[in-house]
Amino acid sequence: MFMFVVSVVLPVAYGQHHIRCIPKEREALLQFKAAIVDPYAMLSSWTTPDCCQWKGIRCTNLTAHIISLHIPGQYNESLSLGVYYEVSQRYISGEIHKSLMELRHLQYFNLSFNSFRGTNIPEFLGSLTNLRYLDLSSCDFSGQIPTQISSLSHLKYMNLAHNYYLNGSIPREIGNLSRLEYLDLSGNSFEGYIPSQLGNLSNLHQLYLGGRYHSALKIVTSDQWLSNLNSLTHLSFNSISNFNSSPSCLRTIAKLPKLRELSLIHCRLSDHFLLSFNPSNFNFSTSLSVLTLSENSFIKPMVFQWVSNTTSNLVELDLSLNLLKGLTSNHFGLAMNSLEHLDLSFNVFKGEDLKSFMNICNLRSLDMSRNNMTEDLSSILHNLSSGCVRYSLQQLSLAFNQIRGSVPDLSAFSNLKMLYLFHNQLSGKIPEGTRLPSHLEQLLINFNSLEGGVPKSFGNTCTLELLDFSDNKLSEDLTVIFNHLSGCSRYSLQELSLAYNQIRGSIPDLSAFSNLKSLYLSHNQLSGKIPLEGGVPKSFGSTCTLELLDLSFNKLSEDLTVIFNHLSGCSRYSLRELYLHQNKFNGTLPDFSIFSKLETLDISGNRLDGVQKLLHNGTVLRSLNLFNNSLSENLPTIMHHLSSSLQQLDLSMNQISGTLPSNLATMFPSLKELYLDTNKLNGTISEDLRFPPELQVLSLRSNSLKGVLTDSHFYNMTKLRILVLSHNSLTLEVSQNWASTLQLQRIELRSCKLGPLFPKWLEKQNELGYLDISNNGISGTVPKWFWTKFGLSNGMIIDISCNNLQGTIPNLPIENHYSSLSFASNLFEGHVPPFLRDSIVLDLSNNKFTNSFSFLCSSGVAEFLYQLDLSNNKFSGQILDCWTHFKSLAYLNMSQNKFSGEIPSSMGSLLELQVLLLRSNNLTGMIPPILKNCTKLVMIDIAENRLSGSIPNWIGNELPELQFLSLRNNYISGNLPLQVCYLRRIQLLDLSLNNLSGEIPKCVQNFSSMVQMSSLRDYYQGHQYSVNINSINGENSYDLNAILMWKGSEQMFTDMALSLLKSIDLSSNELSGEIPKEIEGLFGLVSLNLSRNQLKGRIPSNVGKLTSLEFLDLSQNQLVGSIPSSLAEIDRLTMLDLSHNYLSGKIPTGTQLQSFDASKYEDNVDLCGPPLKELCIDEMARQGPTIKFQEDDNLIFNREYYITTSGVISGTTSEAASNTSAVNANNPFLSTVVPFLSQQPGPFFFFNIVNSISSFNGFLATGQTQCHEKHSLHDKLVLAFFVRFRSRTFVEKDEQMRALISVEVFEATSEVASKVASKVVVVESEGEGGR
Repeated sequence: MFMFVVSVVLPVAYGQHHIRCIPKEREALLQFKAAIVDPYAMLSSWTTPDCCQWKGIRCTNLTAHIISLHIPGQYNESLSLGVYYEVSQRYISGEIHKSLMELRHLQYFNLSFNSFRGTNIPEFLGSLTNLRYLDLSSCDFSGQIPTQISSLSHLKYMNLAHNYYLNGSIPREIGNLSRLEYLDLSGNSFEGYIPSQLGNLSNLHQLYLGGRYHSALKIVTSDQWLSNLNSLTHLSFNSISNFNSSPSCLRTIAKLPKLRELSLIHCRLSDHFLLSFNPSNFNFSTSLSVLTLSENSFIKPMVFQWVSNTTSNLVELDLSLNLLKGLTSNHFGLAMNSLEHLDLSFNVFKGEDLKSFMNICNLRSLDMSRNNMTEDLSSILHNLSSGCVRYSLQQLSLAFNQIRGSVPDLSAFSNLKMLYLFHNQLSGKIPEGTRLPSHLEQLLINFNSLEGGVPKSFGNTCTLELLDFSDNKLSEDLTVIFNHLSGCSRYSLQELSLAYNQIRGSIPDLSAFSNLKSLYLSHNQLSGKIPLEGGVPKSFGSTCTLELLDLSFNKLSEDLTVIFNHLSGCSRYSLRELYLHQNKFNGTLPDFSIFSKLETLDISGNRLDGVQKLLHNGTVLRSLNLFNNSLSENLPTIMHHLSSSLQQLDLSMNQISGTLPSNLATMFPSLKELYLDTNKLNGTISEDLRFPPELQVLSLRSNSLKGVLTDSHFYNMTKLRILVLSHNSLTLEVSQNWASTLQLQRIELRSCKLGPLFPKWLEKQNELGYLDISNNGISGTVPKWFWTKFGLSNGMIIDISCNNLQGTIPNLPIENHYSSLSFASNLFEGHVPPFLRDSIVLDLSNNKFTNSFSFLCSSGVAEFLYQLDLSNNKFSGQILDCWTHFKSLAYLNMSQNKFSGEIPSSMGSLLELQVLLLRSNNLTGMIPPILKNCTKLVMIDIAENRLSGSIPNWIGNELPELQFLSLRNNYISGNLPLQVCYLRRIQLLDLSLNNLSGEIPKCVQNFSSMVQMSSLRDYYQGHQYSVNINSINGENSYDLNAILMWKGSEQMFTDMALSLLKSIDLSSNELSGEIPKEIEGLFGLVSLNLSRNQLKGRIPSNVGKLTSLEFLDLSQNQLVGSIPSSLAEIDRLTMLDLSHNYLSGKIPTGTQLQSFDASKYEDNVDLCGPPLKELCIDEMARQGPTIKFQEDDNLIFNREYYITTSGVISGTTSEAASNTSAVNANNPFLSTVVPFLSQQPGPFFFFNIVNSISSFNGFLATGQTQCHEKHSLHDKLVLAFFVRFRSRTFVEKDEQMRALISVEVFEATSEVASKVASKVVVVESEGEGGR
C-alpha cells in the first residue's frame, strides 16, 4: 500500500523555504480551516505565510501548486492482558468547504478517520480532475456517492469504506474511472445491485464491496463484468444478500488468473451451495493463497473436502463464525500441504474433531476458540499431538470453550510459542512435573477454576515471556509461587498476572526476575504488614526493569511513605504505572518525585486524608487517581500541592470543600481529564475562572456549586468532549458561537438551571452521543431542529425528562437505533410515533399520551426495544393485541392508565419478558394462561384492576424466576393453589383485597428467599437483561418498584429498599383454617399481614423465630388462646395489630409489646396487662427493663447501641409530640417524618421514616411526577437516615456506601436524624466503664 501511495504523487518540495504557495490556494485552505472544528489542533500550523510548510500540505517543487492534502484522523487502542484499556484519537469535524475547488492541481486527498457526521460527500470533488488518490473512509458521511466523482479520470485509488450512513445505490458512473487500481466501498449501507459497469475497470487490483450486517446489496445475475477484471489480486464481497443464488459468479471468480485473496463474508453460503459445483470442472486459480468464508452457514465438514479439491495452494483459510462440526477425512490434511493458518473459531466443533487436522504438517496457527469443546484438555490435545502438526504448530487457541480437567504435559508440541486456554472450565491442581513446550513464549490460562499454585516445572521454561493465571482459584502462598517460577524463566518472564485469585501471604523478593516489566497481583488476599516493611518489601526496589505494578484490591496497609521508600531502589528509574487502589493505606500522599518515569498512580479507595506538597517540576506524572479516600482539605490547597504535569486527575468521592480555583488553566496546562464528583465543593463560580485548554473531560457532578458558566469560562477549550455538571445550582449561558467551536460527545446537566427556554446552543452540537438535560425547568415545545438533528443520530442516549415540555412528538421517517430515550415526566400528548420503536430503552411515563396504535401495531418487528414504560398517561380502551412485534422486550410498564378489557393473549409471545406492570387500570377477565410462556418473569404487578377467576396453577409451575407477585385489589376468588409454593424465589406476595377462600397452604416453608435474612450489608445487584444487537452486546439494568400497604397507607418501594423487603399480604380475603406453623420458618420475613380474614386457632407458638419481622397484622380474625411469649423475642417490631380476635391471657412483658397503643389489642376476649388498662390478677407495678438488641450482622444497629423503654424514651417521645405543630408550620419535610418519632425505634425502624419521606417526595402511585435518579432519592434517604443514625461508626466502616449519598441528602435529613438519634441511649458495657 505504501509503495502505491508514493507512486501516485509527483515529486514535492520538502522544506524548501524559498518556495511559497499560491495566494489563491492559501486562501482556499484558510476557508476550509474556518469551516472545520479542530479540537486536537491538527491544523495549528496553518498560520504562517508559506502554506507549503503547513502540516499535511505538499506542493510541487516546480510551480508551488498544492498537490497533496493529507489530514487523516487517528484512532489507537491499547490493551494489556485484558485489564487496562486505553483509546486515543485525534480528528477534525465540521464540513468540507467548497473552497477546495481552487486546488485544481491536487493529486492526493486523504481525510480518512475524521468525523463529518450529518454531511454528504461534496459534489465539488468531481472538479478536482487531477486527483490520483482519494481516501474518505471512516468519516461518518451520509447520503449518496455523488455521480460527479466519475469525472476523476486520473483516479487510481478510491476508498469510501466504513461510512455507516452512506446509502443509496453504487453509481454506475464509477465504471468510467478506467485507471482505478484500488476501490473500497465496504462497510456502508448501499442497496440495490452492484453495477455491471464496474467490469470496465480492467486495471483494478483490489476490490472491496459489501455493506452492513443486514445489507441490501446484491450482485447482478450476469457475471460477465467479473470476468473482465483479469488484473484483480484481492476481492472481497461482504454481506451480498443474493450471492448464494449465483453459483456462476463464483465460477467466474475462480478463473481470475491473478487472484491471491478472496473473501466471501456473510454471503449466506451453505453446504447446499457447494453441492452445485462439480469438483472435476471447478478449480480456483493456483495463485489463490488466502480464502475467507466466515459468517456463513456451513454445517457439515464437506466444506473441507470442497476446499482441498478446488485449491491446494492455500496459505490461510478462515471458516470462522459458521456452524461447523464433525470429523473430516485425512485427505484434507494431506492435500493442504501449504496451509499455515487455519481459523475455525465460533463454530460448534467438539474436541474429537481435532483429529481431522493433526496431519497438516506446515500448520503454524490454529484458532479453535468459541467452539463446543467440553472434553478433558488432555484428550483434546492428544487428538492433535498424534500427527505431524505437533512439530509445526506455533500458535494454538482453545479459549472460550467448556474444556474440563487440569493442565496436562504439553511438551509434545515442541515448537509451540503461544497457547491460549482462557475462559474454560479447567479445575483442580496442575500436577507437579507438568512440562510446558520448550519454546513457549505466552501462556494465557486465565478465567478458569484452577486451584493450588504454579508447578515448579513451569519455571524451567526458559523462553516464557507472558504468563496469565488471573481469575482462577489459586490459593498457594505468593512466596511459594515465585519460588517455583525462579528457574530459568526468571530471566525471560516479562509479564505475570496472578490477579483475581485467593493467593495468600506477603509480597516476596522479586529481584531475581531480571526482565520482569509488568506484575498484576490485584484482587487477592495478600496480607497487610510485613514486619518492619509495611506491605511492600525493600527488595521490590531492586527490580530494575519493573514498569507496571498492580497490588489493588488486597489488604495491604501501612503508611504510603514507607511503601514508596521501599520502591525507591533502581525501580524508581523504571516504574511507569503503580496501582494500589482498594487497600487500607492511610496517611497522606507522599512526595514521589524520585520516581523519574512514573506516569500513572492509582490510590483510590483507601484512607488517605491529605496531600503533601509535591515538586511541581520534579515528576512526569500524567494520571493521579485519589477517588474515594478521606481527603477533606480545601480544593485550592490540594491542587497547589499537585504536579503541573498531570493529564488525568480524579478527586471524586471525597469530602473536599472550597470552590474551583480561578487559575486552573495555568496550574495544569496539560490537564485532559478532571473529576471532582461527589464532594463538598461550594461557593460561586468566579467570573475569572479559566479551565485548562487541553481539557477533554470535566465532571463536577453532585456538589453545591453555584453561579453562571459562560463562553468565557470555556475559552479556547476546543478539545472538551465530556461535560458533567449534574446536581449543582449552576446555570449555563452560552452563545451559538461557543457551541459551534466546542463539539461535545457527552453532556450531563441534570438538575441544573437551563430553563425556562429550550437551550438553542444544542443545535450546533453535531457529535453528541449522550444528552441529559432532565429536571432543568425547561418549558414550552421542543423545537423542530431538535427532533431533526437527533433523529439522525444512531445509538444515542437522550434524557429530557422531568421538565415542563409539551406538544406532540413528530413521527420521523427514519430507522435509527437509540440506546435510551427518556421523555418522562413532561406534558407530551397525542400519539406515540413509531420511530421510537428503535430504542433499546424508552421511557414515556408521566405524560399525557392518548394513542399508542401506530407505535404498537406498525408493521415490522421492533427487535431492538428491550425496555418500555408507558405508565401514568391517558391511554384508554383495550390494550392493543400487537405484542408479537416485540420479541426482545424484557420490561413493560403500562400502569396507571385507563385500560379496560382483557389482557391481550399476544403478550404471551414476550418470551424475554422479566417485568410486567399493569397495575391501576380497569382490566377485566382472568389472568390469561398464555402468560405461562413468559418463563423469565421476575415481577408481575396487576394490582388495582377488576380481574376475576382464580389464581392459575401455572404461576407456580412455569415461572421459576418470579420474585414479586402483586394481584392486590381485584376480584380473584377460589383457593390458594398448592403450586404457589413452587415460587422458591418469591420475596413479595401480595394477594390482599380479593375473594380468596380456603386455607393457607402449609408448604409456604418452600419460599426459600423468605428463609434468608436481608441486610443493608448485602450488595444490591439490581436486575439485568442481556442486550444483543449487532455491535452492542452486554447487560442492561432496570429498576423495580412496587406499591404496598405499609402501616396503613399506600407507599412505593423502589430498588434497594424493595430488595430488602420480604412480605406476605393475604389480608382482606375470606381465608379460613389455622395459621400454618410452617410460617415460623420464614426467618427473613419483614412484613406479614393476615388481617381481615376468618382465620381460627392459635397464633403459632414459635412466631418469635421471625426475628426480621417489623410489621405484623393479625387483626379481625377469630384467633384464640394467649399471645405466644416468643413474640416478645422479636425486637424489630414497630407495628403490631392483634385487635378484634378472641385472644386471652396476659400480654407478654419485658419487650416493646408494651409500647404499642392499647387499640392494637382491643376487642379481644380477656387480654390483660400493659398497655391495656385491665390488670392481670398477678400484675405488680414495676419499671420496665432495659432492652438490648441482639448482636447480628443483619441488624441495622450493632452492640454499640442500646434502647431503654423507660425515662429517656418517654421523655423524647413527649418532646417530639409537643414540637410537632411547630415543625409542621416551618418544615413540611419534617412534618412528614416527626409523627414516627413517637414510635419505639427498632432495628428496622428506618422503614417508617423512609417510607414516610417517600410520600413527601412524590413516590405515591398517584400519577405525580416521579423525577428520580438511578439511585432514587427514596433509596438515598434510606441510606442517609441510616448514616446519620450510626454517626461516625458507619462512616468509618462503610465509606463506599456513604459516598453514594449526595451532600444535599445528608443535609436534608440531618435534622430528622438528630431527633431520631436523640431517642437512642448509647452506653458502654460495665467492663469498659459506663457512660
